[in-house]
Amino acid sequence: MPSISKADDEGQEGYNWHVKEIPHILNSDVVQLSSPAFQAEPVQELHGTCGIECQKNLPPPTQDDLENYLSYETIFDNGTRIMTKVKFQLPVGFNQTSPSVKHTLRRKRQIYGTDSRFSISDKHFMTNFPFSTAVKLSSGCSGILISPKHVLTAAHCVHDGTDYIKNTNKLRVGILKIRTKRGGRRRKGGKKNRESPPTEEDSATKGGKLKKQRGKQRKSVQKRSAAGKPSFQWTRVKAIQIPKGWFKEVSEHMSLDYDYAVLELKRPQKKNYMELGISPEIKKMPGSRVHFSGFDDDRPGQLVYRFCSVSVESNELFYQYCDAEPGSSGSGIYIHLKEPNKKKWKRKIIAIYSGHQWVDVGAEQQDYNVAVRITPLKYAQICLWVHGNNADCSQG
Repeated sequence: MPSISKADDEGQEGYNWHVKEIPHILNSDVVQLSSPAFQAEPVQELHGTCGIECQKNLPPPTQDDLENYLSYETIFDNGTRIMTKVKFQLPVGFNQTSPSVKHTLRRKRQIYGTDSRFSISDKHFMTNFPFSTAVKLSSGCSGILISPKHVLTAAHCVHDGTDYIKNTNKLRVGILKIRTKRGGRRRKGGKKNRESPPTEEDSATKGGKLKKQRGKQRKSVQKRSAAGKPSFQWTRVKAIQIPKGWFKEVSEHMSLDYDYAVLELKRPQKKNYMELGISPEIKKMPGSRVHFSGFDDDRPGQLVYRFCSVSVESNELFYQYCDAEPGSSGSGIYIHLKEPNKKKWKRKIIAIYSGHQWVDVGAEQQDYNVAVRITPLKYAQICLWVHGNNADCSQG
C-alpha cells in the first residue's frame, strides 16, 4: 500500500488551507413535528437528480431559498422530532457562482478498470489516525468522526427524502477498537471470578451443567484468541440532524446537493477526529486528488481506502472516478494541505461521499460517483450542529 502521509501532497508547493469568513447562521424558529413512521427502505441509488448540465440552467438560489434549504430537522432517540428554521448573514463579497465544468460521458461502472482500492488490514493502521476516524453505521453505510461525539455521513443513509429508513430509531455507530486481553470475569468488587471445573457429583446430578461449562470454556478460549484484534464497539445515536434541502418536497432537483447528516452519539469517544474544511476548487488541490475510507459491502470486516483525482466539479458537488461499492456511502472525503504561515500539513474533510448516483445530463441520465462539497454555508451549519453556537464557527 502506498504512503499517503506526505509523499504525494508535499511535493506540491502553494497548496494551502485558506482561512475564510463563514456566514453567521441563527436559529429563528422551532416547530414540533409528529413522530416518523420509520418505514422507508435503504436507498441504493438516487434517480432523477439534477446533474451537471441541469445545474448550469438553474437560476442561482436566493437567500430565502438557501435559508429554506439549510433549515433542518432533528430527530431524538425518544422519537420526538423538530424542524428548526434558520436565518443567516452573508460575509461581504460572498457569492454562489458555480465554477465552469466540463462533461464527460462514461458507461455505468462502480469499479473502473483495475480495482484501485486498498484493504487496510494492519490493526495499527486501522485504529490510528486518519483511518481510525472512519466509522460504520448499523444502516450499512459509513461515516466519519468530526468531534468526540459527532459523526458526519450521507443523509440517504438514514432518510430516503420522505421518511426515515427502517430501524433508524435504533441506529448505532461502530468504531474500530483493539480488543484487550481478559483473564476472566470480574465480580462487582473488582476481583476475578475464575470458574472451577464441575465435580463428578455435579455432572451426575445436573446432567447439562458440564456441557454448559465446557461451552463457556470454549468461548473463553475464543475471546483470548481474538484479543488484540480490531472489532467494532457500537454506540447508540442520541440525535440526527438533516438539512431541509434533502427532503423531496422542497425540491426534486436539490436533494443530492444536501445529501449529508450529522449524528450525535450518546457517549463521547476517546478517539482522534477529523476537522472540517471548506472545499476548495479542484485546481487548488494537489493533483486534484481526494482520499476516503469506508466499509464497502464486498469486503466485509475490512476498512477500504482509496484515492483518485476529481474530474468535474459544480458549486455543490464533486464528480469523480474513485472505485467504490455500496457501504462506502457517507464516508468523509479529505485532502492534505498546508496550514497558513506554517510548515505543517493537515488533513481536513471537504466533502461527503454520496455514492454511485444517476444524474440528469440533458435529456439522458448518466451515472457518476458523486460527493457533496462542504461549502461555507454547509460548514457554518455543520459547525453549529457540533458546537451549538456561532462563536466557534466564525472562520473555516
